[in-house]
Amino acid sequence: MAGYKKILVLLDLTDASEQIAAAGRDMAAHSNAAMVILHVVEFIPSEPMGETLMPSVQIEEDLMQRSRARLSELSARFGLSQAVLRVEAGNKKNEILRVAKEEAVDLIVLGSRVRHGLGILVNFTEDTVLHAAHCDVLAIRLT
Repeated sequence: MAGYKKILVLLDLTDASEQIAAAGRDMAAHSNAAMVILHVVEFIPSEPMGETLMPSVQIEEDLMQRSRARLSELSARFGLSQAVLRVEAGNKKNEILRVAKEEAVDLIVLGSRVRHGLGILVNFTEDTVLHAAHCDVLAIRLT
């Protein structure tokens, strides 16, 4: 296994985030690597050019603040005080790839859910990251 220097851990802030955070922490400890923890807020206003644009901006900022607080809480609980915490807004797939390149990471750790039925045909974030990333990707099977 490669000795990683910088690991990007993707958290969606659901209950599964704990499993992913633990796996990322363990990989970083094993490789003595730095960690960047990322959450992407993907808020799509229902009327993007209508009269409600200003409240949409306020809603997105509120989501960003709540995400920062939750990410801080999660990182403290897992002893990840040395990790860089990032909350970005935008398209999840694009933001993940942009941050991975910007931070010059050599491993991306993300969660992967089992899919059934028509879900197999849908292009999920983990598939896009796996095929477009410039570095190794570790998919944690979520239980």
